[in-house]
Amino acid sequence: QVQLVESGGGLVQAGGSLRLSCAASGRTFSTYDMGWFRQAPGKEREFVARITRRGSTFYADSVKGRFTISRDNAKNTVYLQLNSLKPEDTAVYYCAAGLFINSNQALDYPYWGQGTQVTVSS
Repeated sequence: QVQLVESGGGLVQAGGSLRLSCAASGRTFSTYDMGWFRQAPGKEREFVARITRRGSTFYADSVKGRFTISRDNAKNTVYLQLNSLKPEDTAVYYCAAGLFINSNQALDYPYWGQGTQVTVSS
């Protein structure tokens, strides 16, 4: 029903920035709540940020003040701006979507992209 494709990952030095994009293919993207999650090797998938269909944003404490989630409904795209990157931000970043999702838990999101790798060197 919904397909998500992430892009924008790469290798960056500590303190640098990246902007991740998640392009969605669906009939009504504007009605979906969107989230970003990340998973580092050997660790569980964790919540990073989410944005509701009305534009309300929420962040994990570990990224608050450094990352910004936004959406462009005209382009069917959600973004994650990553600033002041730290080595501990290194992970595969996943885009997720769902209808009327009011949750930071990965299991509550039915649609997922394949992920994009973010590597931060010290």
